[in-house]
Amino acid sequence: MRKYRGEDVRRSDDISIKQAVEKMLEVYRLRQKFDETSIVNAWPEIIGKAIANRTERIYIRDKKLFVSVESAVIKNELAMMRRQIVGRINEHVGYVMVEEFVIL
Repeated sequence: MRKYRGEDVRRSDDISIKQAVEKMLEVYRLRQKFDETSIVNAWPEIIGKAIANRTERIYIRDKKLFVSVESAVIKNELAMMRRQIVGRINEHVGYVMVEEFVIL
C-alpha cells in the first residue's frame, strides 16, 4: 500500500504477503511439503500433548499418515480415533491431504 495525501492507496497489481507466499508454494510445488511440516508442528494441538509426547515419528506418504508410538495403550487409543484424527488433519490444512491413518 502506498500513501497518497495521507490515505492508503492500493495499486491493482499489489498483492498481500499471504498471497505472494501462496503463489510461491504453488509455483515451486512446495505446498505438500509445507503442509506436512505444518501438521508435524501442530501434532500436539491436533492430538493432545499426552499422546504427542509419546509419538516417536510422524510422516505422510501417498495420502497416508504414518505414526509411530511407544506403547500398545496409545496405539489402541489412536486406532479408536482414526477417523477423528484424519478429519482434524484435513481440517488443519484445509483440504483432503490424508485419506488413511497407519499406526506403526
